[in-house]
Amino acid sequence: MNGTGTAAANDRVFAALANSVRREVLRLLRDGGPQPVQALAAHFDMARPSLSEHLKVLRDAGLVSEQRSGRQRIYRLEAAPLAEVQDWLHPYERFWRDRLKGLGELLDRMPDDDAS
Repeated sequence: MNGTGTAAANDRVFAALANSVRREVLRLLRDGGPQPVQALAAHFDMARPSLSEHLKVLRDAGLVSEQRSGRQRIYRLEAAPLAEVQDWLHPYERFWRDRLKGLGELLDRMPDDDAS
């Protein structure tokens, strides 16, 4: 995939993750394994068409896959795009870890106010 295609795919993943309902769907699939849409819908106070829209966004981002089994649609977590998010976040984690380490060292050098 070229750079533009990769950027567009990453944008879809980040847009999908921006919504709390979609993050909860991913958590349910992570913790409970593949599930039919009816089982997922039981966790939300929303109309099925609304949940279906969220599932479509997750499918389009490559975060879930759908398999038909008779009349049921079974959804499965596809974690590979999350590894790309982790790769993108890693330099920021390192940045904050270094900043917090520096803050900790500064605080350790400061005199205590317990001069009693």
